[in-house]
Amino acid sequence: MAGTVIALVALYYVLPLDHSSTQVTVSMLLVGLAGFVALVAVQVRSIIRSRHPGLRAAEALATSVPFFLLLFASTYVGLAALSRNSFGGPLSHTDGLYFTVTVFSTVGFGDITAKSDTARLVVTVQMLADLVVLGLAVKLIVGAVHRGRQRRADRSGTRDGGEGR
Repeated sequence: MAGTVIALVALYYVLPLDHSSTQVTVSMLLVGLAGFVALVAVQVRSIIRSRHPGLRAAEALATSVPFFLLLFASTYVGLAALSRNSFGGPLSHTDGLYFTVTVFSTVGFGDITAKSDTARLVVTVQMLADLVVLGLAVKLIVGAVHRGRQRRADRSGTRDGGEGR
């Protein structure tokens, strides 16, 4: 789990995101979002089948949320490199990650703001996706934990599956 997050962050910092085209940046976001949906689907299935669904759910969140955040951070770095008007200047990898986390957490300090229509649209997509991640994805994962525990309980003939006691 930690290895996956470290690898994702390392990859984010070594990719030349500030040297891409509009098509590459948009494609990266769309393919990444599709990959995120697929990742969550695989993780939900894994949670349901796991011997320890609560632990598996924590692992799933610990890998899927950083993937999601780094995907948007990559997009912001790319957009800023394509047009100085996107965010009022270029964004470093750290700036992109910082901005993504402030949007995700709804803090929004205002030191980095989306200035172009394209950047504002992408930030709007992130805000809406944040709601989905925080609402639907968490609900799916919690539901998968419940179904996984129920499945274990049904197999063992007990109500709670014996986990956590």
